[in-house]
Amino acid sequence: MINALKGMKDTLEPENRIYNYVISTCERIARNFGFEYIETPILEETTLFKRSVGESSDIVGKEMYRFTDKGGNDVCMRPEGTAGVVRAFIQHKMDRAAQPKRYFYHGPMYRYERPQKGRLRQFHQFGIESFGFSDMREDATIIIILKEIFDALGIEASLKLNSLGCPSCMPSYRENLVSFLDKTEGLCIDCLRRKETNPIRVLDCKNPNCQSLLVNAPRITDNLCLTCKDDFASLQKLLNEAKIDFEIDKSLVRGLDYYSKTAFEFVSDAIGAQSAIAGGGRYDRLVEFLDGKPTPGVGFAMGIERLLELVKAPEEERNGIYFGVMESSANTIAFKSTIKLRKIVKVALEYEPKSLKAHLKGADKHNALWCACIGQEELNENSVWLKNLATKEELKLPIETFEGGTWLITD
Repeated sequence: MINALKGMKDTLEPENRIYNYVISTCERIARNFGFEYIETPILEETTLFKRSVGESSDIVGKEMYRFTDKGGNDVCMRPEGTAGVVRAFIQHKMDRAAQPKRYFYHGPMYRYERPQKGRLRQFHQFGIESFGFSDMREDATIIIILKEIFDALGIEASLKLNSLGCPSCMPSYRENLVSFLDKTEGLCIDCLRRKETNPIRVLDCKNPNCQSLLVNAPRITDNLCLTCKDDFASLQKLLNEAKIDFEIDKSLVRGLDYYSKTAFEFVSDAIGAQSAIAGGGRYDRLVEFLDGKPTPGVGFAMGIERLLELVKAPEEERNGIYFGVMESSANTIAFKSTIKLRKIVKVALEYEPKSLKAHLKGADKHNALWCACIGQEELNENSVWLKNLATKEELKLPIETFEGGTWLITD
């Protein structure tokens, strides 16, 4: 038997219904804030992620599904969404337009990492990206959107916040951090590699031994320039005014190289000890890194699979028609009637002749509003028996009236 690959899974009901509920909730809220949908290809040039996510990241160093295609191109399955949106923003010359742009996206991403609860090799993200706003009010807006999404989905999560500085304050901080790391013995291989490529990412190490060694490491939040300090203070004031609680986490650096200034995560105890369920921040230099016109940017991404166990979709109302036959000779009439009815309503047609009791059970399984049946008596009368499973009302209709669908219209 051939099974799905490790870390990849089929999704069936009711999980599909919950997934669609989460996505539709996210879309509704994003559109309410003026964001529009963008869809980017699953396959991109590997260079895109090397230059954006950064070669020091685990994503590029260890986790990408990367290969050479038949044209000799070095390509990979997208491991995250921001880089592709930025690439599209530049390719379509949006960086040259005066008008700021706000996008949201959702779809599958791919990372070759160890599968675990809520973390797969093919997973889905919902994210938003905002271009052209340097004002901290946009950072606050991005965080408010996430908070509204979690509130709408009934998810309790707490916000962690940090500032990663800018090109003015980062060089001196980097020097202080490297000096500290040079004096620290016992760091893991990944930390030693990151020290040479992007030292701040050492603070993101999940190795318990490294975490204990880094307790007294210098933090960028304590070394911010005046502009970054003012911006970080402004963001905190805006969040307080919006009545959004947060905790300053000076070790929060995020896992990607393109962040600067604002960095944040929402964490929840419901799927493990303080597990991150969404995160994002500001990336004012990313558009320029990818050969676009310098444009400020800020956004977030959330992993959908990590949320599914935390979300209970609202009960689905009964809808549509379940149509069954009690005599095989009724199948011809039922099939023709169904073709006409499906132009205006959902119809599940059962070909196998069954008892009325069995068809009523079938209608229940389909969560249908109406159960329609044709037995020998209905064949003789050229009619259809109907029962409304919500009101328990029963009636008979001529075939022509039934398949016309006008009886479905109520005042």
